[in-house]
Amino acid sequence: MSTSGHIHLGLWLTYLSESGWTAEGSRAEEINSLEPYADIAIAAEAAGLDAVIRGDGLRSPTELHEGSPHAGSLELVTLLAALAARTSRIGLIGTASTTFSEPYNLARQFATLDHLSGGRVGWNIVTSAGGERNFGIDELPGQDERYARADEFVDVVGALWGSWEEGSVPVDRAERVFVRPEKVHAIDHRGEHFEVEGPLNVARSPQGRPVHVQAGNSERGRRFAAQHAEVVFTAQQHLDEAVAFAVDIRRRVEEAGRDADGVKILPGIGLYLGETEEEARAAYEAELEHIDYDHARARLEDLLGGADLSGIGLDQQVPAERFPDTSTLTRRQSRPQIFVDLAVKHGRPLRAVLQAVAGGFGHGRFVGTPEQAADHLIAWVDAGAADGYVVFPSGGWRTIELLTERVVPILRERGRFRTDYEGTTLRDHLGLGPVVERPRREEAA
Repeated sequence: MSTSGHIHLGLWLTYLSESGWTAEGSRAEEINSLEPYADIAIAAEAAGLDAVIRGDGLRSPTELHEGSPHAGSLELVTLLAALAARTSRIGLIGTASTTFSEPYNLARQFATLDHLSGGRVGWNIVTSAGGERNFGIDELPGQDERYARADEFVDVVGALWGSWEEGSVPVDRAERVFVRPEKVHAIDHRGEHFEVEGPLNVARSPQGRPVHVQAGNSERGRRFAAQHAEVVFTAQQHLDEAVAFAVDIRRRVEEAGRDADGVKILPGIGLYLGETEEEARAAYEAELEHIDYDHARARLEDLLGGADLSGIGLDQQVPAERFPDTSTLTRRQSRPQIFVDLAVKHGRPLRAVLQAVAGGFGHGRFVGTPEQAADHLIAWVDAGAADGYVVFPSGGWRTIELLTERVVPILRERGRFRTDYEGTTLRDHLGLGPVVERPRREEAA
């Protein structure tokens, strides 16, 4: 739970919804231009939000269907660099894969972003669940192998970011000392997956290193989070399960020798907002009307490793035996388990499960007025389930407007949100301490 009582808020960097993209003024034509994303970031910054956040997809667009407002995924580093020039305070969190990247390149890219933004960058660390054939890999490595690579990847990137010590570039004109070579070190990493000499050819960035964000609820993902994450981005549908998840993560962090208060837990939540309950409900129901249930069923079957869900009516429950043991899945485990639990543990019919797949991909949803939304956000934080949220603007521009102009002021009036930024970096916004250099794995052994 946030020790200050203030709620942290990140906004997912998107604006098109399944139901709203056809409306005049949706700006659907601008999906591959900078302007709508800049407008979102500027509005979020004006409201004092911690960060804007965006995922990244490396699969080829094989799941396209005519009515869905998707046109691939803009490359994240380029997009965040452009947004860094349009904003001055808000954090910028981007996703990058440890499976399909190399540590040296990623370390350069994100260190550069941290410099260009003045210390406002976060790295959402993912191991990727698809796209292997775009990188010359015939078969995606199993989850344990991907996480083993990710553990070493983060160690190497951290060593590269730390290869320039604090004070290594003093630019002392009087003494004619621009750089102190004794404070710049090779890392000479020789590991199972990587051999990297170093040092990095980008100087130490304003935050020391970008903030580590991680999203993964599986057993292996939780262990990874305990070792590396400063922000845990999670999908949670039910309060009691969210509380249990938060308790488990904090326990694991402490067992790893880290301060649990130094890790912020941010569930994703899709908001459908309106000035009245009727307006909010209409936005939500409009979204449901535009769900392609055949496509959602196929997507769920693929997510479940090829499970057969044919012949089950939308208003019927899915027999438990139709679902696989998610621990045997090689691509994803925690996200499929959300949908299995929704059907088996919570007894929801197939229609509701597919709605969760299509609308928010397993993240929680809330439908209501700004006042009701504020109540809901506060309740989960006070219950110990969260330190804040990553908000998905499920209702499109209307949700972005009501979140920044109505929900945030309500939270502020209740003493639950900052009145202004209290620092300059993303690490400041999240209330995280300075970077503590940890010994690399082989040094600690």
